[in-house]
Amino acid sequence: MIPLHLSEIAAVVGGVLHGDDALVTAPAFLDSRAVERGGLFIAIAGERVDGHAYAEGAVAAGAAGVLGSRPTGVPTVVVDDPAVALGLLARHVRDALPDLTVLALTGSQGKTGTKDFLAQLLGSAGETVATAGNLNNELGVPLTVLRATASTRYLVVEMGARGIGHISYLCGIARPDVAAVVNVGTAHLGEFGTQEAIALAKGEIVEALAPEGVAVLNADDPLVSAMAARTSARVLTWGAASDERIQLAGVHFGAIELDDLGRPAATFHFRGRDDLAFAGVGKATVQMLEIGRHQVLNAAAAAALALAAGVDPETVFAALGEARSLSRWRMEVHDRADGVTVVNDAYNASPDAMRAALDTLAGIGGRSGRRTVAVLAEMRELGDDAERIHAEVGAHAATVGIDVLLVVGEAAAPMLTGASKISEWSGTAIPAPDRAAALAWLRENVTAGDVVLVKASRGAALEVVAEGLLDEETSR
Repeated sequence: MIPLHLSEIAAVVGGVLHGDDALVTAPAFLDSRAVERGGLFIAIAGERVDGHAYAEGAVAAGAAGVLGSRPTGVPTVVVDDPAVALGLLARHVRDALPDLTVLALTGSQGKTGTKDFLAQLLGSAGETVATAGNLNNELGVPLTVLRATASTRYLVVEMGARGIGHISYLCGIARPDVAAVVNVGTAHLGEFGTQEAIALAKGEIVEALAPEGVAVLNADDPLVSAMAARTSARVLTWGAASDERIQLAGVHFGAIELDDLGRPAATFHFRGRDDLAFAGVGKATVQMLEIGRHQVLNAAAAAALALAAGVDPETVFAALGEARSLSRWRMEVHDRADGVTVVNDAYNASPDAMRAALDTLAGIGGRSGRRTVAVLAEMRELGDDAERIHAEVGAHAATVGIDVLLVVGEAAAPMLTGASKISEWSGTAIPAPDRAAALAWLRENVTAGDVVLVKASRGAALEVVAEGLLDEETSR
């Protein structure tokens, strides 16, 4: 964060300073257990926890002051709504950094993987700040923006949406120069109702761009490619290569090959345009480090974003070959000493992401001859379609030939029904009422050479199962 006195912050957000006029020199933060020394503690009065009760402790631990809705006994800027004030402060800081290039992205799935790759591509060219974890909402986006300083060259902001207007609001804070929609899937159908409504919300990110900005769109998703008509910005595309596609400005991939663990190598065709920072034409073959064919999609989107921001192609594709996931529990591969491989993808799950993970697991089994075990639990926020979609995922697991489908919890039980309807499937479907039962089954039945995928929505907390299975190795 750029240095600001509390009185300056009060003027920016329309607040009143109570207490000493301390100088804020570090980022804003919400968690009083993780104090940023010299930073600004944001006190939010929630339903269960009131941040104001921790204000004195945060300042005692090194925070410069507090932004809250009432005086706290320590230097505090008092406002009506700290969340709104946080957004105003972030917009002020963003506007105070004219040399900063802001890249924003959204999507139903894959946006975090794309964000992680992009942060590393940009980091090869200059100091980069990117969204940490899943801080992609009305609090997380301004917190990310406030981590930028005068030396930051690139700011990568992941944006989520819970309704129409949310992304528009976030873009008003971050004011992106380059923006991408990774895809429009079926995640959050329970909140939006239809994919078209999801597309309406996601497309706000390109509507926010100025004419001199760049929209980066998924050419393989019709709901995304149609967003070109919703922006006055210049457009780049990314997606699968074809003779027609590689004549378009953007990044398009082909010739994908997977090794035994499903790590893809792909050829990326890139083409610039005269009114952008890069105008060259070429191709690069990249061997990637992360597993799964879907990583090529994330890589192409990240490469197109980086090129749109002005990073030269040689730097982009060299960095892509070294890029790793920066986020926990996303296709993490762990090899136990006894020969069991655990793929921990327990951070989150949408229907499309579930299918992609199952395809990756099946591919590993097909190429290596190893037994495949999929440990799956519920996907949340699917609304009235939840039962149908869970059954479809179960059917997909059977169709691609997963050997063992272990389904955890009642909400995910339709997966068992879906799998059982695939008559040619020779695998086994097993119900587990909870995580403890699933872990007990795995400990008794997983053997050397097995590959175990663990995946579900965040609320299912299946990382407990993955970590328990890995801990089993040390307890023997």
